[in-house]
Amino acid sequence: MIVNQKKIHGRSAEYLVRTAEEKDAKRLSNIRLQIDGETGYMDRERGEAYIDEAGFKHIIKNDAESTNNLFLAAEIDGEIVGFSRCVGSTLKRTCHQVEFGVCVLQAYWGYAIGQNLLKESIHWAKLNGIKKITLRVLETNDKAIKLYKKYGFEMEGILKKDKKLADGKYYHTVLMGKFIDGE
Repeated sequence: MIVNQKKIHGRSAEYLVRTAEEKDAKRLSNIRLQIDGETGYMDRERGEAYIDEAGFKHIIKNDAESTNNLFLAAEIDGEIVGFSRCVGSTLKRTCHQVEFGVCVLQAYWGYAIGQNLLKESIHWAKLNGIKKITLRVLETNDKAIKLYKKYGFEMEGILKKDKKLADGKYYHTVLMGKFIDGE
C-alpha cells in the first residue's frame, strides 16, 4: 500500500518516512546487505538470502498493490538509512494481521528512526482495518523489546535456542504481538 510521506523532526536529524519506490531498489539492496553485516540482531548474516535490485523492485511493486502490505523507507538528505515492512496474508483466517520487521543503518541508531517507522506502521494498520501486528526479536535486543512494549506489544511466546550467532551460542527469539485498538 502507498501512504503519504511524513517529515519527522527527530532527536538528531530531520528525515522523511515514506513509501518505498521502485527507484529505491538498488539502494535498499545495498542497505540490507550492510545492515546484515552490522548487527547480530537480524535473521541473516551478511550476504545470506541476498535480494538484488530486481528482487526489491518486485517486492516494492507487490507491496504497493497490496492492501495489507506496507513498505516504508526512512530518508535523510536524499539517502535511505532504514526501512520497515508490514507483511500480511490474503488468507481469510489470517488476513487480519501483519508481521512487522525493521532495520536501520547502525550509524543512525539513536535517531528514533525505528520508533517512527513503527509508529507509522501502527497508524497505517489502524486506518486499514488490521487487527494485529506481530514481530520477532532476538532476546538480547533489550532496546527493541523495551520500545515494542512501550507501544503496547506483549510477549506471546519464545522460540528457544532459535538462532545460532557468530559467537557459537544459541539464543531465543521473542514473539510479540499488539492488538490494534484493544481488540
